[in-house]
Amino acid sequence: MEAIILQILNGLDKGSAYALIALGLTLIFGTLGVVNFAHGALFMIGAFCAVVMQRLLGLSYEQVDPTKTDFLGNPLKVQVPYVESWFGPEIGGAIVDWSVPLAIVLAIPVMVILGFVMERGLIKHFYKRPHADQILVTFGLAIVLQEVIKYFFGANPIQSGAPAALSGSFDFGAMLGFDPNVVIYPFWRLVYFLFSLVIIAGVFAFLQFTTFGMVVRAGMADRETVGLLGIDIDRRFTIMFGLAAAVAGLAGVMYTPILAPNYHMGMDFLVLSFVVVVVGGMGSLPGAVAAGFLLGILQSFASMNEVKSIIPGIDQVIIYLVAIVILLTRPRGLMGRKGVMED
Repeated sequence: MEAIILQILNGLDKGSAYALIALGLTLIFGTLGVVNFAHGALFMIGAFCAVVMQRLLGLSYEQVDPTKTDFLGNPLKVQVPYVESWFGPEIGGAIVDWSVPLAIVLAIPVMVILGFVMERGLIKHFYKRPHADQILVTFGLAIVLQEVIKYFFGANPIQSGAPAALSGSFDFGAMLGFDPNVVIYPFWRLVYFLFSLVIIAGVFAFLQFTTFGMVVRAGMADRETVGLLGIDIDRRFTIMFGLAAAVAGLAGVMYTPILAPNYHMGMDFLVLSFVVVVVGGMGSLPGAVAAGFLLGILQSFASMNEVKSIIPGIDQVIIYLVAIVILLTRPRGLMGRKGVMED
């Protein structure tokens, strides 16, 4: 039982990332009908927003510290972050320590603007083109963005730690009545899971309970009729593209303490997340979220040594095997809508 609980918990953080990326992919496909293979690059750029924020808050200047001396007794020069000189050592140090969550403030406008530029500058020209053309152009855009990040930040992963208060582990087993130190779960992974639930709930609430969201859902069902009512549905869909980009970026920001940002992380998550979208059902937001968590947990169980000793390499292909089985039995996916990508 302890092993089962631990694997479920281990699958939640990766499943959360899959669900958030798949949610953004489905938002774009459901509103614009575009298969966006650059969406993984948006996840990567969000992660590097956290890196940029960390570096900005870490900017410092030299100052002589009379309390520290070298072997000759001369005072040493130390690096003092500007935020500490502005807000004091305690508040300034806390700001630097919480640079990853604070990167959300930077990531939201950056990702929304980037989403607008991508949609208006490139993707709008491919609305009526075949899906194969959309895949090729967005995949090419993803490669360009990947190489830009590689040029400015290098090829090596960049470590971005969680805040000190959330860098420890939580004894989940003791809370459930098991022996202490049996089911240990890192605090930040729990934070990421809860954060993903908040974002997912926020997106669904926005679409379900706001006038803007209701118009968007109507446009997803019948774009031409909504346009005939005098509503500028194209502008609303552009805003939804920016929202989808922001969701992917926020997923990347908060994932940086779990996986050090690198220039190819977007591609690593994109293929798996696209499989998640197909399994959940193209155009189905609940299906994308459900499939993301389901496949993340299955991948966690497949990575157990006991399982890999029986079927070596199963953790690398389990998602694809599940996708094959589901699509053979349910060609539209778990919650796919009739007529989506069936023409």
